[in-house]
Amino acid sequence: MSGFSNAPKILKGAFVEYGISIPPLFVPFQFNPDSISRNRSNTFSVPGEGTEKSLRKLYKKYSDLEDIQEAQDVKIGLETISFDIRLDATDKLDEGDSITEQFGIAPQLSTLELMMYPKSESLLGAVADLLGSSEGYSFTGSEKPPIILFIWGRKKVLPVNIDSIKINEMEFSTDLNPIRAIVTVGLTVIEGENAPHLYSKAMKEAMSVLNLANIADLASTVIPL
Repeated sequence: MSGFSNAPKILKGAFVEYGISIPPLFVPFQFNPDSISRNRSNTFSVPGEGTEKSLRKLYKKYSDLEDIQEAQDVKIGLETISFDIRLDATDKLDEGDSITEQFGIAPQLSTLELMMYPKSESLLGAVADLLGSSEGYSFTGSEKPPIILFIWGRKKVLPVNIDSIKINEMEFSTDLNPIRAIVTVGLTVIEGENAPHLYSKAMKEAMSVLNLANIADLASTVIPL
């Protein structure tokens, strides 16, 4: 408690598995990352050639920029995202949380690691299938890693593939369970007609419309006063 009734509630980022499975994969970030790196690269080329020298010739060929736009090819790259997730058991240990006292941050780390494994390799899912599930639904899932939703506030709900996870465990309990770690993750956004991506894209376009509030600055940008 902060002691102030009007203190803002901070939203937490999270990874959430798309779809139901066993075990369920859901990791809210204990601490939101201090920074997030987002990258997209486009590759421009001349149809059938693709060299920088050919592009220079193409640019000299046309005087109208719209003609150049139509004449050159472009390969639009996928958006990639990277950031660090910081995990620390100190607060929950101080609160006397029984799970943390026994296992530290191992449950969170294990869930992050399982996000890169095929669901068909789930031992718990296989047990659930052996015991029987309603309407013949199989919990073991696909032979490919799960689709993960990267949730970052109300405007970004991005379906992603987790390309890489690097875990740096820094402190351990007497039972050698990790109690502090930094996890570096690399993501690729799954773009297309899927609902989460369309929602996030609509939010991005809405934010761009709000940028029209700065239209009055255009004159001083093009024609400095």
